Amino acid sequence: MSQTIYREIGGRSAVEAVVEDFYDRVLSDEQLIPYFDGMDMDELRAHQIQFISSVAGGPVEYSGADMREAHAHLDIDEADFEAVGAHLETALRSNGVSDENIEAVMDEVVALKDPILGR
Repeated sequence: MSQTIYREIGGRSAVEAVVEDFYDRVLSDEQLIPYFDGMDMDELRAHQIQFISSVAGGPVEYSGADMREAHAHLDIDEADFEAVGAHLETALRSNGVSDENIEAVMDEVVALKDPILGR
């Protein structure tokens, strides 16, 4: 993927805004809060900024732990994966990302569903 989406959405500052919005939404969701208990949120935000930048074609290599390994201890189910995805999509939309770019980012996220769910 070219750097087009990353540039179109406004680069790093836009990605940071999306990630802040995303975590505000996730951490306000009673269904999802238990997953974040005791987590280093600064570290998670940094990983998420890298991840979104990477899937949007930004000049960032995602250096986060392997997706399966990073999520294995959480025992995430399908409903929780979908809820997180919905919050990400809403955060992208509310930060002015176009439908076409949202779809491209979400396609990358959906491609990681099996490893995140440990399948």
